Amino acid sequence: MTLEIQTFLLAMTPIGELRISLPIALTIYQLNWAVAYLISVIGNLVPVILLLLFLEPVSAWFSKKFSIFQRFFSWLFARTRKKYNTKIEKYGYSALIIFVAIPLPITGGWTGSLIAFLFGISFRKAFPLITLGVMIAGLIVLLATQAGITIERYFGWQVLTGILLTIGLSWLILNKLKLKNDN
Repeated sequence: MTLEIQTFLLAMTPIGELRISLPIALTIYQLNWAVAYLISVIGNLVPVILLLLFLEPVSAWFSKKFSIFQRFFSWLFARTRKKYNTKIEKYGYSALIIFVAIPLPITGGWTGSLIAFLFGISFRKAFPLITLGVMIAGLIVLLATQAGITIERYFGWQVLTGILLTIGLSWLILNKLKLKNDN
């Protein structure tokens, strides 16, 4: 299997998406950054298309066949819409772009497709929004990976590790302070 196909398949994974495929393509496979970006974005969008097209009919079929699924989907839709409706009203569809564009676990194209499904956003509206979010996330991951590669090349892996540890610890401290202030 070629490195390009491996990158494409990695980008299709639910949690990894292009957050995994791009760094691997650039650091391990040594692919050109433009090729790695394009393959990762396209690979990340394949499951999005399938999810947006088939979540509705599959859930409808399960709901008809099994009453427990009908109750579950009713509960899930009501709970999710109640919890996040104010954010959707406040930010509109740009909330979907922002959510998908943040390259963290549990955000991305897969979850963006589920959100579109839960809020009843049509394929015609959801797909361009999710595509834009995936492209932005890809640029963020690409720039971060390229920065890491450059720092490692010129200053060594020790400096890169120190920078990553400093960023990680700073993030943890800021989150703890935020949690403390919220309580």
